[in-house]
Amino acid sequence: MIRAVALDVGETLIRDDRVWATWADWLGIPRHTLSALVGAVVAQGRDNADALRLIRPNIDIAAERAAMEAAGLDEQMSEEDLYPDVRPALAALRKSGARVVIAGNQTARAGKLLRALDLPVDEIATSGEWGIAKPDPRFFARVLDLAGTAPDEIVYVGDHPANDTQPAKAAGLRAAHLRRGPWGHLWADTAETAAADWHIDSLHDLVPLAMP
Repeated sequence: MIRAVALDVGETLIRDDRVWATWADWLGIPRHTLSALVGAVVAQGRDNADALRLIRPNIDIAAERAAMEAAGLDEQMSEEDLYPDVRPALAALRKSGARVVIAGNQTARAGKLLRALDLPVDEIATSGEWGIAKPDPRFFARVLDLAGTAPDEIVYVGDHPANDTQPAKAAGLRAAHLRRGPWGHLWADTAETAAADWHIDSLHDLVPLAMP
């Protein structure tokens, strides 16, 4: 029985459109160009930040991000960034009695922005707050603490096989691979996501899993 649902953030709860559009504008290139490069590095199994390195090989991403913030282009997140199924599906999960937590590879600021959205969840944490990022097993140990139940009673939901599905299973959790965003669509129904207990197209598909 599933007693807790833990969810990734980027391309699971929120669209990454705003993030990449801001980077493209900052680097002075067409948004479509950066989107295409992100798709290319994803298809190669590389870090999506490598798309920025293709544009500017010697880029210091942390320094550039700090410069963007200084220029008033700090990280933003609003209701418009949420996928349409997020709020109703999370509410339905909690109504079913499941504990719902958010834990993803995001900045500490993203954690504050997520809390400001007042989503129907029990806990929110980010890698920036923990100082540990997926796929590190210690990240999933922290997820277990947040969920507060046995590993096989927790389903971790995400779009990325290497960051979500595979390390969650290695930690003893159940896993649901979400067909959403570049990673979710590219790796759906492949060997990379074969370990997932469920393959879903919407967060609404999680609700029956948590029904008593």
